[in-house]
Amino acid sequence: MTPQSAILPEALPHSLFITLSVAEHSAQTVTHIARLAHCLDAVKQLGEVNGALSFGERFWRQVAPQPDLIPPGIRTFTAINGHRSAPATTADLFLHLNSTRADLNYEVARHWLEPLQSQLYIVDEQACTRYLDERDLTGFIDGTENPEGDAERSEVTLLNDPTNKLLSGSSFVFVQRFEHQLSNWEKLSVKEQEDVIGRTKKDSVELDDNIKPPTAHISRVVIVEDSEELEIVRHSMPYFSVSGKKGLVFVAYTKDLNIIEKMLARMFGISDDKMHDHLMDYTVAVTGAMLFTPSKEILSLLANTRS
Repeated sequence: MTPQSAILPEALPHSLFITLSVAEHSAQTVTHIARLAHCLDAVKQLGEVNGALSFGERFWRQVAPQPDLIPPGIRTFTAINGHRSAPATTADLFLHLNSTRADLNYEVARHWLEPLQSQLYIVDEQACTRYLDERDLTGFIDGTENPEGDAERSEVTLLNDPTNKLLSGSSFVFVQRFEHQLSNWEKLSVKEQEDVIGRTKKDSVELDDNIKPPTAHISRVVIVEDSEELEIVRHSMPYFSVSGKKGLVFVAYTKDLNIIEKMLARMFGISDDKMHDHLMDYTVAVTGAMLFTPSKEILSLLANTRS
């Protein structure tokens, strides 16, 4: 089975992330939803563009073309209320587009949404772009811990159930948009910022364990179990304007949503040690959703069985 094209490749400079709710649907609606590949192909002669379409648990249980294509481990994100809070967003669909050009993302999204305007409504939409040398607006390089190469990224993201080959090539995704409080962040010295992140600001070198605070971002999200680090593939990207809101859309693909939940528990202060990620003192989560990202073959099956 073949994963959707936005999951494995390294991120291109421009992304568009759209979370949607389904107001109503028919067989024809589901057919249009499943035909993202046609919209991608329509603009690919203009430049490189990748995409992935994911389904919330409730909606996937309604439209899955076969009962055995509802994967074990699928779930809906539950809001977190710990030392810091993370809301849950109504999310039936999540569209992730990534391209060499921002206008190509828009063209794909426009063509895909046109026949669905009366059935879907947008819960959250954010265009993002690479910032400087792949840094977050905090000034730190983002995604340093990402696995490299298709083989390693496949191992981390793609389901591999030998009893159900149809699910191979599928994944899960977690999306969470943050709004940064940069005025407070910029009051910190570089040394204080590095203690919050757990890396040096200029070169992104991880601080030594003997000086890295247990509340540093790296300390909270890098989890080792049975001598193996729990990995995810991040496709996060910042958004910004001079006078408007600024932040990060955190997008992570995984074969196991338990990993995401463990990271979130340690970030928001609901793990056993009750400590929270001190980066959360300078940014606020405003959305949160977990979804299933079926393989290309399952999307094609979905479209064909509903035609």
